Amino acid sequence: MAPDKLKDLANEIQKGLFGKMDMEVIKNIAITLAVMYIASAIFTFIQSILMTDASNNFARRLRKNISLKINKLPLRYFDKHQTGDILSRITNDVDTIAQSTNNALATLVSSVTLFLGTVFMMFKTNWILAFTAIGASVIGFIFMFLILGKAQKYFSARQKELGNLNAHIEEVYSGLNVVKVYNGKKEADEKFDKYNKAVYDANRKSQFLGGLMQPIMNFIGNFGYVAVCVVGAILTMKDIISFGVIVAFITYVRLFTSPLSQIAQAMNMLQSSAAASERVFEFLDEKEMESQEKITKNLDKDKVKGKIEFQNVVFQYDGNDHPTINGFTATAEPGQKVAIVGPTGAGKTTMVNLLMKFYDITSGDIKIDGISTKDLTRENIHSLFTMVLQDTWLFDGTVRENIIYNREDVSNETVQDVCKTVGINHFIKTLPKGYDSKLSDNDSVSSGQRQLLTIARGMIQDTPFLILDEATSNVDTRTEELVQDAMDKLMVGKTSFIIAHRLSTIKNADLILVMNHGNIIEQGNHEELMAQGGFYADLYNSQFQM
Repeated sequence: MAPDKLKDLANEIQKGLFGKMDMEVIKNIAITLAVMYIASAIFTFIQSILMTDASNNFARRLRKNISLKINKLPLRYFDKHQTGDILSRITNDVDTIAQSTNNALATLVSSVTLFLGTVFMMFKTNWILAFTAIGASVIGFIFMFLILGKAQKYFSARQKELGNLNAHIEEVYSGLNVVKVYNGKKEADEKFDKYNKAVYDANRKSQFLGGLMQPIMNFIGNFGYVAVCVVGAILTMKDIISFGVIVAFITYVRLFTSPLSQIAQAMNMLQSSAAASERVFEFLDEKEMESQEKITKNLDKDKVKGKIEFQNVVFQYDGNDHPTINGFTATAEPGQKVAIVGPTGAGKTTMVNLLMKFYDITSGDIKIDGISTKDLTRENIHSLFTMVLQDTWLFDGTVRENIIYNREDVSNETVQDVCKTVGINHFIKTLPKGYDSKLSDNDSVSSGQRQLLTIARGMIQDTPFLILDEATSNVDTRTEELVQDAMDKLMVGKTSFIIAHRLSTIKNADLILVMNHGNIIEQGNHEELMAQGGFYADLYNSQFQM
């Protein structure tokens, strides 16, 4: 730089440091800055409220849609997917979307605003230095998008592996007694370590690549300083700009690169949100059960006569080579007690699931009072049946709430009478608050007691049809006799279907359907079937063989 130029630059600096200050201008600038800072604080506060509300509302709507979706999915979906993985999508993935979206969008809004404002001021000050600063930052953008492309698959893998880990944990904890009894702790730990390692690897790779964006943008910011100083010095030497423009641009470059770093950080968070969104929307896009909007027929449970016809029913599970039910034909007359027996895997429970329309039959038809179940909604069919299953279920609530589940017009006297009938009243009386005691599906209530509570719940329901699927499998012989008497009273005037392995419990059935390989091979009452000396007789006599 020429001596005259250096002298002029020194004079400008000295004038700026020791020259007379215009206090009026400084006052106006100070007031303007104060107003801007206060406005910025207010807008930041409003932004935080709006973004928090928006992200949480979005998460709430997602959970609501998932809840509605679950009720529309066929059972075959849950047959193919682990419970823990589904729970992970509903809880962990939705929370990831809410948190990442909240933080990322708030950062993006403020960063983009600051970025655009800085670009405007740079071009207003000097277009040459503006292009210099922006050109230096283009390299950072190129690297950022390359990293985003590489990192996305690891963010997706992280959410997937986390779902697998949660599925394993849920599976082990729900069967913890079995794991301990069979000394399966080592195998369970090895699987846990495997899934945990997969989550660790996906986390490490995604966070490493995502973490690269911040230092890259910092480097680009520093590179921008150098570029502005070099180009600015050349322009100053040619008297195109003054030294003050360079000082201003150094500030602009800092303001310019700061939002770029924040944008890079926001993009990193959005990648987590995108990976979680893929899993959530994959669940929401699953094929639903057929729509029931066009179904107009309805059976009033108070007017149902109680006749059910199975007409050449065929059903095959997805992925199976052969039908589970093949040409099943039978008729249950009103008020009949129909027992379905047969070896394990014969298709007994499948028939009940088809009757309840949990699955759609492959061919054939099932009719209730002459009306095909295809012409009735699932809700209408479910309102006609009371089901007592082998698998018990209690929710976190009082004894009374568990028994009158989904009913409001049940008196305390009715609840107590039912509990006395099934023999659970004594147990309830021993609880601290009796019928108002809190219960949950845990080890504080034995399997037999849970079974009796679910039988009491079934007796409360006033429906024309009754299904008992191994309903007494978890009770002792004496209690079974009491429950059997209660069931006989409950089944008066109802068309009942009983699935039982202990054939002594269905000797008084009006009709016994003997199933094997998905079809009826014998039918009749107990005496008739025993007289035939066929499959049923062998099955019955095998109970007493040593």
